[in-house]
Amino acid sequence: MAKRSGLSEASAGFGLLADLAPAPCAEAPPPGPDGHRKRLREKLLRAGPDALADYELLEMVLFLALPRVDTKPLAKTLMARFGSFGRAAAAPEPELRAIPGVGDSVVAALRLVRAAAIKLAGEEAREQPVLNNWDRLITYLSAALAHERVEQFRVLFLDSRNRLIADEAQARGTVNHTPVYPREVVKRALEVGATALILVHNHPSGDPSPSRADVEMTSEVKAAASALGIALHDHLIIGNGRHLSFRREGLL
Repeated sequence: MAKRSGLSEASAGFGLLADLAPAPCAEAPPPGPDGHRKRLREKLLRAGPDALADYELLEMVLFLALPRVDTKPLAKTLMARFGSFGRAAAAPEPELRAIPGVGDSVVAALRLVRAAAIKLAGEEAREQPVLNNWDRLITYLSAALAHERVEQFRVLFLDSRNRLIADEAQARGTVNHTPVYPREVVKRALEVGATALILVHNHPSGDPSPSRADVEMTSEVKAAASALGIALHDHLIIGNGRHLSFRREGLL
């Protein structure tokens, strides 16, 4: 009987220790990549996207493409190679695929993020007359053009209330030149029923300063449009984080 009593006391002692031990935390993130992902998601939801470094945002995008892989090293490699989140998302596909670990799923995820950003900015720019919604217009054009590697010439076609009818790419060129044909611009304006235009092109160098050719082309388009009663409101040059307005600079 004594031995059984001793065992009972020992069992009771172990039970007491178990009661005193801290209960495991149900919310504690698991170790390894899964725990890191959980911490990043909590940080995003708690403090917002501004609390995340660019490489962390990129890392979270890569979660979608690589659900069972630690994406931090690849995110940092992409940032080091391209210099920014935006440039990585807009990088040419061959350059992306040259990086170990980048396949179809990663390229698709980056393309999806860029497309979503442009789509969202474009919808916001269309909500009001363009001239009353200038900041959103610049945000949209920067998202679409700031990271392009070659020059792209676009025309915004507006109605009589300065609402956007169409935004069309008219030509793509080289790193520093795009051929523009004023008669084609005006012809297209008549086809869509536009009464006003805004010309837009990017400078891949990042410097939005206009060239002599830019100024001459703008004058030619203005003359061709004016002859048919179509107003040229502005010509915008999009650089990297900067833009230039011909009207504000007194060039139009």
